[in-house]
Amino acid sequence: MLRRVPQLARVARYERRIRAGMARVWENVRDWEHLPWLHRTSFSRIALEEEGDFGWRARIGLRSGREIRLELVIEGPRYVSRTLEGDGAGSEIWTTLAPAGEDATDIEVEFRVPGVSDAAAPKLGHAWTQLYTRLWDEDEAMMQRRSALLARGAALRSPPPRDAAPLDLGPADAVRARAPFVVEYAGRPFRVVLLGGELVAHTTLCPHWLGPLEDAPVEAGAVTCPWHGYRFEIGSGRGCGDAARLRLLPAPRVAVGADGRARLTA
Repeated sequence: MLRRVPQLARVARYERRIRAGMARVWENVRDWEHLPWLHRTSFSRIALEEEGDFGWRARIGLRSGREIRLELVIEGPRYVSRTLEGDGAGSEIWTTLAPAGEDATDIEVEFRVPGVSDAAAPKLGHAWTQLYTRLWDEDEAMMQRRSALLARGAALRSPPPRDAAPLDLGPADAVRARAPFVVEYAGRPFRVVLLGGELVAHTTLCPHWLGPLEDAPVEAGAVTCPWHGYRFEIGSGRGCGDAARLRLLPAPRVAVGADGRARLTA
């Protein structure tokens, strides 16, 4: 006896121009790791089952405490997200990408849900559209920052040159009172923080995807990137856990001179 496959009803369609090029968008689509970090208001955890040329498959924790099993399959200029288990099982989200210039991509999203009545479809479609608007807002901000930093070139991801002139930060007591704060030194962004009572500088760029560390809380002497959850020790620059293969960009020292002024020095 053949099993009857539930018919999928299209409950909504969402169109938008993303201010990021196709390369960044496809990079984002394949990046399963960012879901519980960049989209922390929607997802709580992710456990990868498989990834490859086809896309990826994973179990994803929801903020409600429940779990879904999701498969993302790439089909030419389109990818399909299928909920295999959990809330919304059987639903499919079809997303088609089209270039709209060097730094823009048009997306068209269709939400297809099994067993939904005509009366319930508009409300369900509105909920899906609201969720995807927020997710794409967050993704777009990440892609735009990454694109802008990559465009600045490789020098941004290398240590300050050893002959860089010291940068006067001001009287040490005033600098301690002002910390934490961000400053640019030799064309690279760093944050000055107090660590164990000492003034220390660290890069504001995560070495993984150049994620933002300028507002990351300092906890137990380490900072965690809000994009993918990669954690780094400030003092040594070493990555922890999944980030063990990575290191923070070497930072300048904060030296306090005999005149009582604090300076960044390579």
